[in-house]
Amino acid sequence: MAKQDYYATLGVERGASADEMKKAYRRLAMQYHPDRNPGDAKAEAKFKELNEAYDVLKDDQKRSAYDRYGHAAFENGGMGNGGGGFGFEGGLGDIFEQMFGGGRRGGGGQQQTGADIKTQVEIDMVEAFTGVKTNVRVPTRMTCDACSGSGSADKNASAETCGTCGGAGRVRAQQGFFLVERTCPTCGGSGRMVRNPCRVCAGVGTVPREKTLSVQIPAGVEDGTRIRLSGEGEAGGRGAAPGDLYVHITVRPHAIFQRDGANIFCRVPLRMTQAALGGEVEVPAIDGTAAKVKIPPGTQTGDQFRLRGKGFSVLRSTQRGDMYIQVAVETPQKLTRRQRELLEEFEAESKSYGAGSPEHEGFFAKVKDFFEGRG
Repeated sequence: MAKQDYYATLGVERGASADEMKKAYRRLAMQYHPDRNPGDAKAEAKFKELNEAYDVLKDDQKRSAYDRYGHAAFENGGMGNGGGGFGFEGGLGDIFEQMFGGGRRGGGGQQQTGADIKTQVEIDMVEAFTGVKTNVRVPTRMTCDACSGSGSADKNASAETCGTCGGAGRVRAQQGFFLVERTCPTCGGSGRMVRNPCRVCAGVGTVPREKTLSVQIPAGVEDGTRIRLSGEGEAGGRGAAPGDLYVHITVRPHAIFQRDGANIFCRVPLRMTQAALGGEVEVPAIDGTAAKVKIPPGTQTGDQFRLRGKGFSVLRSTQRGDMYIQVAVETPQKLTRRQRELLEEFEAESKSYGAGSPEHEGFFAKVKDFFEGRG
């Protein structure tokens, strides 16, 4: 049975970029991975085909040879088995490992580096403006006191090389044409074994605990910011390096202010008479002070006034954003008899002498022209 074209196997065009092929392989490899399809021979066969195709096309030299000679480049002592160096190396595990990871490797086996921890802290907008120090309590794994993190009940004993993988942390098995590499089931990938495990931590070297940490949240932090505390994650197994703690910041909405980057916006409703006659209004600033804003006569809804330097600090900078006052002219909803009389007098006066409403007058002049033009 003839082999399928490698590009067709990955579902990409022959001129596909390396990134396009990587994305295609990643998607299909996850779909047909044996761990997701236990006992499915077709899925396993498809997974092998994908790895074979990607192993060739991800390498510029192999891809060039395949484009010129097709599958013949790797068969019957051709370019793939001769001095050209295009033969398959490693196995499926190596390819999949490069794509999806599988632990942080050290010189002998995989170092059991402590896992990273993620937690979330919610603050209000004023705290985001000023910066704040807060405590977070997180579940984690800490070094076992009973064995001092060695994992051994005998504190003088040291871990020995795993007899299954020889300290590599990985084992390989031949499956037909392919050599499949997996994490060692005996040592869990560490490459080391403890003969007399600690009874407290069962040989792991860490135990579950909760700890409280103080986190300094800087001024100017935005919603969705992630703060990394190096080495504050879970302790590493048997003395390995700890992971990191990632604190995700959520900023609660404010009743008065809205934020856009370093700038602050404040919507200020004005009475109709305030907007028409002009005046001065006092508005709060997020730093706790008050600012006076001069409203010129004839102010309209949507007009903006800027207060320089009244916004947020820009992270890792001495710059400050601005505050913008956004005006909304409010029409009165409940009128007394006298107020209605006054407004009716105002309307009558406006019709006789003009009310200084250029947008209103201009719009209805266009409406008149429109209807007259149609007639």
